[in-house]
Amino acid sequence: MTKFSFFLSVFLLWSFGVIGQSGPQSDTFLRLYKEQLPYFQELISGGEYSDPPKSINGEPYFKSRNFDYGSLRINKIDYQEVPLLYDTHRDVVVTFHPIHNQKILIKSEKVDEFVIFESDVIRNFKGNEGYPHHGNGFYRVVKDSEVKVLVKYYKDLKVSKDMTSYLKEFVEYSDHFLWFQGDFVKINSKKDAIKALGLDKKQVRKELPIANYQFKANISGYLQQLVDLRVQSSNVFNGFAQ
Repeated sequence: MTKFSFFLSVFLLWSFGVIGQSGPQSDTFLRLYKEQLPYFQELISGGEYSDPPKSINGEPYFKSRNFDYGSLRINKIDYQEVPLLYDTHRDVVVTFHPIHNQKILIKSEKVDEFVIFESDVIRNFKGNEGYPHHGNGFYRVVKDSEVKVLVKYYKDLKVSKDMTSYLKEFVEYSDHFLWFQGDFVKINSKKDAIKALGLDKKQVRKELPIANYQFKANISGYLQQLVDLRVQSSNVFNGFAQ
């Protein structure tokens, strides 16, 4: 996998005013910035990103409103130390343009996956367009095996509880899915998961006695244990049970 790690250095150079200056040195860094990013135009051509109005309470971002230096995979090329924000309301990835000093959108269809906050893998999936919150197809990969455990995070706008200060507010939700060879199954209960994986309820109770009480408290963890149990089965898994 090809990797580049230059976004941070360019950003720091901009911060110290190097790129803001004119002259041969500035031109050299700008040329290097473009040369090392083969898909430069595709990456930055998503348009400028605008923050939500101040009349809305809360933030549309995943975990933090502050940029995190993560990794970004575009066309099977990994870019390291990329300043990233994930807007779960619009389901878009945002970066910072060090030359123009502005937030910009990254074209969603160009993004294979990105990793933020060290270990949160967000990947672009197709095939779940019937799900109303599919958006641009970004799902967090909790378990990356043949049968995957995915989480879709999204924020909706609701009427603010504090109408004296805000008109609306962001409210966060999440849905869990099992994925296998392009097929998605939305999991709303233990019963859904056990049935989809073709497991026997009595077997699950026997093998995972503690996990049976963890579904609501830790859905992702419960699903990971179920998938592990299914993998250990002697029966070949050919797809989700209907």
